[in-house]
Amino acid sequence: MHPAPTRTRACALALLACLLTACGTGAAPSTGAVVPDGAVTIALQFAPRSGLAIDTDDAFLLTQLGAVETLVSVDAERRPQPGLATGWTQTDPTTWRFALRPGVVFHDGSPLTADAVVGALTHVAGGAAPPRAIAGTGLTAEADGDAVLVRTADPDPILPLRLSAPGTAVLAPSAYTGDGPPSVVGTGTGLLQITGADAAQGIELTRFDGYWGERAQVSAVSARFLPDPTARALAFRAGDVDVVVGLPEPAVLELRASPDVQVQTVPTPRTASLYLNQSAPPFDDVRVRRAVALAVDRTALAEQALAGSALPASEVFGPAVPWGAPGPAPAADPAAAAALLAEAGHGPGNPLTVRLWTYPNRPELPTLATAVQAMLAGAGITADIRLGEYAAQEPEVLAGRYDMMLLSRNLLTDLPDAAGVLTSDYGCAGTYNLNRSCSPALDALVAGLVDVPDAAARQDVFARAAQLLEAEAVGVPLVHTVDSSATRGVTGFVPDPANRVLVTAELARTG
Repeated sequence: MHPAPTRTRACALALLACLLTACGTGAAPSTGAVVPDGAVTIALQFAPRSGLAIDTDDAFLLTQLGAVETLVSVDAERRPQPGLATGWTQTDPTTWRFALRPGVVFHDGSPLTADAVVGALTHVAGGAAPPRAIAGTGLTAEADGDAVLVRTADPDPILPLRLSAPGTAVLAPSAYTGDGPPSVVGTGTGLLQITGADAAQGIELTRFDGYWGERAQVSAVSARFLPDPTARALAFRAGDVDVVVGLPEPAVLELRASPDVQVQTVPTPRTASLYLNQSAPPFDDVRVRRAVALAVDRTALAEQALAGSALPASEVFGPAVPWGAPGPAPAADPAAAAALLAEAGHGPGNPLTVRLWTYPNRPELPTLATAVQAMLAGAGITADIRLGEYAAQEPEVLAGRYDMMLLSRNLLTDLPDAAGVLTSDYGCAGTYNLNRSCSPALDALVAGLVDVPDAAARQDVFARAAQLLEAEAVGVPLVHTVDSSATRGVTGFVPDPANRVLVTAELARTG
């Protein structure tokens, strides 16, 4: 085990950001000396949807702001690292023992104890809708001296990773005394403590001087919820906020020209893909699926259709994760695509027309659909675009009553491990297998993960699974989403591709 890698992790993420973005080109370095005990204001793109309930996706906000912590952290390689637990061992196939970090106190002054951890885990595991990372595991917890025994119904080689999910953050016992959801005000263990929260406006935090780790350089952080991207950019231009995340591309281009602004862009695990219905013609024929893959120019989609606000996809996972393929996207070859279509029986005498469905909730999708339509036409495929509400489309897609669907999906929302998404989205019995594909080889590969606890070995399996999907043209990954942020008058801000951390001990105001 290694010590909690706050600074190391930040450096690794900065390197990833520089490799993929404008660092050294349009981005300006932070200038000025650190202002001791300064305050920083951050504009966030998502407001809480569940009253900051710890067992919901609102927990991401709380870990981003450094207010709460989990037993296990993850490093830039998405491998488990010590958090509130200093180490762990698997004592039998269904039991893990987590040794608690000594000297940790909650923001209310009470100590972190085994009983406190048991209470927190029992609460989230026993709720009506447990966090996705632990749902269905049958998780239970029991105090064992200065440690906690965590059990699952079945052997689980990645339980430590599951306990890195924000929804499993540990709050003080006082958080659970009321009738409603646990209170997150003054009950976390992070380097900042929440002093006020308004679900519509924002969260106020101050430095927690009793923090067990590196002391925060800022004395206070104010987080403002600004869901509208234009409003976020305007607030930053006006100087109302010091850090803004989720910038729209026009603002990125503008702010990169400002000498006092630092713009950083990182890839995210979100991928926009063409899903192809393999349970019916024409996409039950791998030659037709490969023709589609050859017909689309993924680089042009990212750089021209989306004006550089995405990265071309070479496979499903992409550069946001350690096991994602680093190579360039396959080159388009409309002539080769046409030849494959002819081999499959399609041509002037038997033209191929398909329905291309997508939805407007994510604004880039209609733009992508129009560009893909033109590219398919170059290979001899006519695509009729149909825009609709995803909620209405999903039952039809799951039932196999569609041809082609353009959809954007975050493949690793909760857990930095791809076994779940490979099973649900690509397994023969997958519950979200939109492509309606079935590969016994892929199923066998993923099934073998039950005996693989090592993160690096599991990531090697994920990479091999992605190669299998590419070989069989199971869908066509088009582009990977990126997230752009800007800062002015601060140092130490490093965007996190996993979207779990925004505020670190290194964040400071400069002047």
